Amino acid sequence: MKYLTLKWLQKERACQPAVDWFKSQKDKKDLKSQLKACERDNHLDYFNWMIVRKLSRVDKVRYAVYAAEQVIDIFEKKYPNDARPRKAIQAAKKYIKNPSANNKNAAADAADAAYAAYAAYAAYAAYAAADAAYATYAAYAAYAAYATADAAYAADAAYAADAAYATADAAYATAKKQMQLKICKYGLKLLEAK
Repeated sequence: MKYLTLKWLQKERACQPAVDWFKSQKDKKDLKSQLKACERDNHLDYFNWMIVRKLSRVDKVRYAVYAAEQVIDIFEKKYPNDARPRKAIQAAKKYIKNPSANNKNAAADAADAAYAAYAAYAAYAAYAAADAAYATYAAYAAYAAYATADAAYAADAAYAADAAYATADAAYATAKKQMQLKICKYGLKLLEAK
């Protein structure tokens, strides 16, 4: 899919604000232009939503793993003895190499363990890892999207936790946007490889 269309957005049941925003765009509807427009208008969540609906199951898992790997160190710094999120990522990677039923079930089990690792600010990093693993089990595109969102929130939380109040809001928004953009660019790369 090189271009986005209004018909495709409606078929996929995009939210009305996203459809309205898409209609308002004057530039081309090709994916690279849309990514730039989404970045400019602070709608990377729209782009992420689109990506996970266009990727194959294995590429959704790749996308989710990539997102989780961006923030796993946040969790591991806070909880160095808790390997559950890392094991969830490893299980998802094993599924990518060999998408067998056994690997799919193992990834789901690892996801359950990673969800249990939820704690304080590092929770989003654990969630990102769990969503990466669970994306192998569920055909539902949302889990890959959740991994991306959780990675961005983990970056937010880690950055804002150490920042002074006056700087934290700006740093929070910047860190989140940078993380989302990096992950969306990886998703675009996966789409272009098709």
